[in-house]
Amino acid sequence: MNDKFLKPYNPAETEGRVYDLWDKSGYFNPDNLPERHDKPFSIVLPPPNATGTLHVGGSLMLVIQDIMVRFKRMRGFKTLWLPGTDHAAIATNSKVEKILQKEDGKNRHDIGREAFVAKVEKFVEENRGELRYQISKMGASLDWSREAFTFDDKRNLAVRTAFKEMHDAGLIYRGTRIVNWDPKGQTTISDDEIVYEERDAKMYTFKYSHDFPIAISTTRPETKLGDTAVAVHPEDNRYQEFIGKTYKANFAGANLEIKIVADTSVDPTFGTGALGVTPAHSQVDADIARRHVLPLIQVINEYAKISLSIPGLEGEKVLVAREKIVDWLKENNLLIKEDSIRQNVATAERTGGIVEPLPKLQWFVDVNKSIEKRGGKSLKQLMQEAVTEKGIKILPERFEKEYFNWINNLHDWNISRQIWYGHRIPVWYKGDEVYVGINAPQEEGWTQDPDTLDTWFSSGLWTFSALGWPEKTEDLATYHPTDILETGYDIIFFWVARMILMSEFLLGEIPFKAVYLHGLVRNERGEKLSKSLGDNADPVAIGEKHGTDALRMALIVGVGPGLDSKLSDDKLKAYKNFANKLWNIARYVLSKGEMDESESRRSPAGPGEARGFAVSQELKAEFDNLTKDVTSDMDNFRFYLAAEKIYHYIWHRLADEILEESKKDPSLLPTTYYLLQNCLKLLHPFMPFITEEIWSELNKDTLLMIEPWPA
Repeated sequence: MNDKFLKPYNPAETEGRVYDLWDKSGYFNPDNLPERHDKPFSIVLPPPNATGTLHVGGSLMLVIQDIMVRFKRMRGFKTLWLPGTDHAAIATNSKVEKILQKEDGKNRHDIGREAFVAKVEKFVEENRGELRYQISKMGASLDWSREAFTFDDKRNLAVRTAFKEMHDAGLIYRGTRIVNWDPKGQTTISDDEIVYEERDAKMYTFKYSHDFPIAISTTRPETKLGDTAVAVHPEDNRYQEFIGKTYKANFAGANLEIKIVADTSVDPTFGTGALGVTPAHSQVDADIARRHVLPLIQVINEYAKISLSIPGLEGEKVLVAREKIVDWLKENNLLIKEDSIRQNVATAERTGGIVEPLPKLQWFVDVNKSIEKRGGKSLKQLMQEAVTEKGIKILPERFEKEYFNWINNLHDWNISRQIWYGHRIPVWYKGDEVYVGINAPQEEGWTQDPDTLDTWFSSGLWTFSALGWPEKTEDLATYHPTDILETGYDIIFFWVARMILMSEFLLGEIPFKAVYLHGLVRNERGEKLSKSLGDNADPVAIGEKHGTDALRMALIVGVGPGLDSKLSDDKLKAYKNFANKLWNIARYVLSKGEMDESESRRSPAGPGEARGFAVSQELKAEFDNLTKDVTSDMDNFRFYLAAEKIYHYIWHRLADEILEESKKDPSLLPTTYYLLQNCLKLLHPFMPFITEEIWSELNKDTLLMIEPWPA
């Protein structure tokens, strides 16, 4: 027995060495697995943000996926877990701009597009190396030889090809629609890049003029300068006589023509039951305007200032204009009441600026257009059928309803961004001519569109672009569709749905067969983890203190799909103690084993034998039942139950009872050896470092990571 077993288990001394052993073995690459690994199993790593660092939420994702991968590898699958990182255009652009401002006192416009992009690329390359180190520290058995990046040459080709094919099918168009505009970052942003902050606000109830028949309520009176209608519910008896009529009003210097329209989207119980329709500054209002053919009047510009030529208001910031209009309402006795409320305010995640819905000329994906090559179905229909007819399973099932609700309310997708770092839109202009292509036109005089593509456009291609598409690679033929996508429930719509959209249109198949959604990791008080609050938000630091295996168990035990979890020091200490318990079990079994080394490597020769000695059939049958139960849990994604069952068996049955009995009955020692070996196999997907370390003492010439799962 190695002398290291005479000392307490030391994860800091073990984990780096064991990971290097796995990495050098080549078995992370499915091409190098033994012959029994034939049926493919594939999963792609949701590419982490290239500017970020790994946090506990991200480590939960890695743990769940590594559990799946290690289990399938041991079950004889040709297992591919494909790594990569996301260039995360807006986040990266914003990060480097802040660095540039801090270090040089300059912004991107001061140094120009080419120099800025070069600076970003240098930053990303440095950060990707650190991110890979952090991921490895979690024990993630990724095939690093296939690592991809959403902004490398192959993925650039995939993005341009996808854009061209979607444009040629009439799905991509340029038009003016309401978008999320970040006045501080000077770009459109996706819904995913909005953070809602609850703030104090005022709800104002007023009339546009003294002879206007209906009062309305709003928190943003400054936008009412662009109202073109008041919408009421068609069954609201209070307003029946006014429907269809148009009224003129001078509202704070703006000459308005307000039509009263009936629309079922209006909630008659909210406020006065009448909605002032501002088509230029609300997606809901824009939809009403389209249904009733109403004009659009833009009030606010890209810098969140009033753009109308109204003396005293033109050029004012929205908050200043709001105060002035409220004063005007009071002076003219038009303000009926003013209520204090709490309101969710949309802010840009990266800049903190208040998001303004604005009409902008942008590039969009049409989600309702009939697609000839897909049987006349729209992207919406393809996204629905992927789950209802092609059988993508979403875990937990309750998220299926949210998925369909989101699709049913999906608007055309704004895919253009006004930033410099990212996939440049493959469209060129020369006078009135427009060229859309995978490569730039050969002739001189063409100017490329300055906008870049939404990050979700490139990450939507991830399951197949990472496998080599648009080339027809062997990897693409072997591993796509992937078997499962594991990610957080908070991005099911932004990423999962768009991956289905892209794969269904471009390949005519689903991108994955199942979706496993994990929840958020919170502190013991149920609050979101935060380094600023001193919480355990750094998984690498936690691993150094308690051991990575302890962290992995603390993250998974008792936490089902879609459920938020609480991480505490007590929980981490408990699984650190469990690792030490396992180490002590191994010490005891090894200290009692004086068998021939060659015998120790072979499987039971027949019923009731291990290493040539009799195994208790009763205890073997009991363990076989555990194995069957755990395997069923693993096959059905109940990892939290499987981990708990193995934990209880090892601590309470093997250690507390069977080992104690073997001290009185030495004939049980071969059984303890047999049970330890197979417990290590069951536990390996959850606690890979310590199990591999113990296994190396029991079986010096083999790696546990490719041992067959117990049958």
